[in-house]
Amino acid sequence: MGTPERKQAPAPGLEPTERGHRLTVWSRHAERMELRVFDRDDPDWLLHAELMAREGEVFTIDSALLQVGTPYAVGVDGPSGPRHDFDWSRHALPPHAHGVVRTPHGQHRATIVDHAFDWGGVGRPVVPLDRQVVYEAHVKGLTKLSPHMPAELRGTYAGLAHPSTIRYLQELGVTAVQLLPIHLFVSEQRLIAQGRVNYWGYNTLSFFAPHSAYASRRAQFDGTGGVLRECKGMVRLLHEAGIQVLLDVVYNHTAEEGRGGPPSSLRLIDGSSYYRQDDEGRMLDSTGCGNTVDYSLPAAQDLVIDSLRYWYREMQVDGFRFDLAPVLGRGADGMYDPEHPLLRRILADPELAGAVMIAEPWDVGADGWQTGRFPSGFSEWNDRYRDTVRQFWLSDRRSLRHGQPASTGVGPLAHAVSGSEGLFAAERGPLASVNLITAHDGFTLTDLVRYDHKHNEANGEDNRDGASDNRSWNHGVEGRTDDTEIQLDRRRSMRNLLGTLLVSAGVPMLTMGDEFGRTQRGNNNAYCQDSALTWMPWQRKEWQEAFLLQTRRLLQLRRDHPALRPLEHGRTGERVAGSNRLDWYNAQGAHMTIDDWDHSLDRTLQMLAESTPIEEAYSRVLVVFHGSPHDTLVTTPAPDGATELELLWDSADDRPAHARVAPGAQVPMAGMSMQVYAVHGLPAAGPPAATLSVVRSPASPPVDGPR
Repeated sequence: MGTPERKQAPAPGLEPTERGHRLTVWSRHAERMELRVFDRDDPDWLLHAELMAREGEVFTIDSALLQVGTPYAVGVDGPSGPRHDFDWSRHALPPHAHGVVRTPHGQHRATIVDHAFDWGGVGRPVVPLDRQVVYEAHVKGLTKLSPHMPAELRGTYAGLAHPSTIRYLQELGVTAVQLLPIHLFVSEQRLIAQGRVNYWGYNTLSFFAPHSAYASRRAQFDGTGGVLRECKGMVRLLHEAGIQVLLDVVYNHTAEEGRGGPPSSLRLIDGSSYYRQDDEGRMLDSTGCGNTVDYSLPAAQDLVIDSLRYWYREMQVDGFRFDLAPVLGRGADGMYDPEHPLLRRILADPELAGAVMIAEPWDVGADGWQTGRFPSGFSEWNDRYRDTVRQFWLSDRRSLRHGQPASTGVGPLAHAVSGSEGLFAAERGPLASVNLITAHDGFTLTDLVRYDHKHNEANGEDNRDGASDNRSWNHGVEGRTDDTEIQLDRRRSMRNLLGTLLVSAGVPMLTMGDEFGRTQRGNNNAYCQDSALTWMPWQRKEWQEAFLLQTRRLLQLRRDHPALRPLEHGRTGERVAGSNRLDWYNAQGAHMTIDDWDHSLDRTLQMLAESTPIEEAYSRVLVVFHGSPHDTLVTTPAPDGATELELLWDSADDRPAHARVAPGAQVPMAGMSMQVYAVHGLPAAGPPAATLSVVRSPASPPVDGPR
């Protein structure tokens, strides 16, 4: 893909000098630019303005006034026309500003921050991707209601790094927190007019500055970089605890919105070099947010690379989840290309080596669903996995309750839990799939089993917002109920969903609060709800404590058994190191046949997973999925060399279960439940070597997954 080239120029941003700082700003079309310095105590008050020197497309100035804590902006003038928004009367934020302050009149100024920070020799935790368990969390929402810390720390970076929060995350067993956006963001004009706020943060004002409202009050009032230091302190303390920090980054659009939106930075400096628009200046929107950054343009690509490098190198975060990631791969024709230069630059950049890269593989543009089509080096949110698991345990169960046949058999479930082979290129392996049941947008785990329909009236859009296809099931009553039987049935469904997630090949992601059953009362798009509705409660009911114990148990089980977390897909005729051999059995303990896979009425499946060790101990695990509402007896298989099957977990029980049975024994299965067994004993030939036998069972589900 060809892209226009621009002359190599000094790096944009600030550089210290003997007397102050040198400011560099790039603009292809600007005709003049001036530095504007404001009063520290009143950043609305302009103290000094001075024209910047121009060399080609680069404007620079050395100024002794640019000291740590100084607010500043730039004025930019240029040609008029439908694709330009130059306005000399406005104060533009330089895109590379590392600190931003808000003025009393609601504008924003860049500010110079002190980057000095003592990392104390703490490095990044090394977490192999197969051991990764991602915990999606909101900085404010996670601790705003926590009783375990001083009030001034609740809902802050410091609160997330408080010993009580870190202890909770460690005891839960997650390895990484994936934070909803912490790039500085603002609320959309529409929300402000309604008296609402953007709670999630997907409306970025600056790709470099951390969101100041997430810092403690003391840090916010430290104009030398208190917000920056508190954010770094959070990263350091999480790293000390062995927990990685992943950032949800929003590079697909900015807070400048559409044509009627508030210009604050890129539009004022050179909008035609950053945004996708037609010749008449109309914004071409692939995000649903009013504008779309145009990554066929080199300046836009450079801005993302610079931002990623800054957060990875200076802020020491461990990786990124890219919101609406196809936008980053769209060329001048507006079409997605997995070989797009920006995607390749992200993966090839030596300064980003080792960073975790996760794509949300869809946007609202043409051909926007791209799951499985990102280049090797990215993992991807797997929406097909999510939908399949919900369908099997919830939507199909509703159909069966109403006397209708289930829409699918066990084939799609087997394809999902074994790593979605075929959806992702074989060389990418199962770890290309980030498996999820829920995320910040959509129902919580509890609401999936409480509601058939979304209830978003509080969002002010007459319940039109949010997804209507949720594959949820309310178990007979919409919302909360005192019916004990329904309550127990719902909790079993929650355990089935969670258990399936944590025995599946791939990278599992939990959503904040799902580990014990947080509810948003049916709101599946709570982006504008900054209240107890979206904050995590720390006072839990008895059933929630029991559910939390189950989550911890499942996470421990996953850690203990590498057979559940293969590095590679198996290949017929070979023993692939790091893969797992999968054998599939029906309810009678016989190998699955083609007819078994295609029969939607038979909803019992047994998966025997056997590891091919590289560094960890050999393991074999049997997982039994029973998707019928009727209790039954299942005959377990008798694997070669197996001496005993040890029941590790049963979703029918709200407390951890334990039992031992002989291979080939009949075991009772409650309706709509699953069981997990450790298989003791070694095969007659010993643990498998990486060059022997076969990996895939003769009757495995199709590699591209049943449709």
